[in-house]
Amino acid sequence: MRLARDALLVDVPPGQIEEARGFYASRPARRGPASADELAEVRERMTGFRPAEPPAVEETIEAGGVRVPVRILLPADGPPRAIHLGIHGGGFYSGSAARGDVRHRALADALGIAVVGVDYRLAPEHPWPAAPDDCEAAALWLAEEAEARFGTSRLTIGGSSAGANLALATLLRLKDAGLGDRFSAAALRFGAYDLSGQTPGGRLYADEYFIQAYAGHVPDRTAPDISPLYGDLTGLPPTLLVVGADDVLLEDNLALAGRLSAAGNDVELGVYPAAPHGFTGHPTALAATALDGIGSWLRHRISPP
Repeated sequence: MRLARDALLVDVPPGQIEEARGFYASRPARRGPASADELAEVRERMTGFRPAEPPAVEETIEAGGVRVPVRILLPADGPPRAIHLGIHGGGFYSGSAARGDVRHRALADALGIAVVGVDYRLAPEHPWPAAPDDCEAAALWLAEEAEARFGTSRLTIGGSSAGANLALATLLRLKDAGLGDRFSAAALRFGAYDLSGQTPGGRLYADEYFIQAYAGHVPDRTAPDISPLYGDLTGLPPTLLVVGADDVLLEDNLALAGRLSAAGNDVELGVYPAAPHGFTGHPTALAATALDGIGSWLRHRISPP
């Protein structure tokens, strides 16, 4: 596995690797909350967010009988060429679409697209299937209204960590509904795809509290809606997987890349050296390189044939 992992490393300037190693060496070790009380403390500290300029438009949309708040960021220059549905991370129990406004604004302006962030309901107050219900509703709304609302029906989807899980689960739901061709690309960052703990990768994080908070009430967590790794992955759009070499979810992402490829999909996997979980949200040149790579990949996928 060591050799296979090294062979997949993205080629980045050595200076970026050294900078990243220095940044993480001086950064206190972090872990997610291990109980409901710790989660409450984390949420209390997560106040405010840096607004984008121009700011996002807040709206509540409805599709499939589900109402969900979204945040819409239009490109600064001209009508959008496509719409990207962005699903935030946070272990299914924290985070918000608003905290992604600045990154979504940068993506919207760089690619000339609209970006729609989903404020899905959070566990443990709203455990599975609330979050995928909300994300599916946003995807259905775009599938139905994109052309009339934005002037384009070209759709892509993306997410980070828990959001990557939800993005893939959303694609599987759409495929089951006969709408699998509506999204033309998926950019997924360091997702958790086996919440059952049955695979070698899933066992590495099987004792994390977020799994109990989100799906602890489900007897069989191999259900694809919870653990997309177990789904029928045929017929999915081209997919980019981005993960750090030092991420506990690396093995999970390697497994998903293998399953996507075996199912006949177009899949690309980028493993970034010296990078832990969530690295694209950190102030390093390595993170900027990864985000530029994701933007370039999406730009290629939304370009007219």
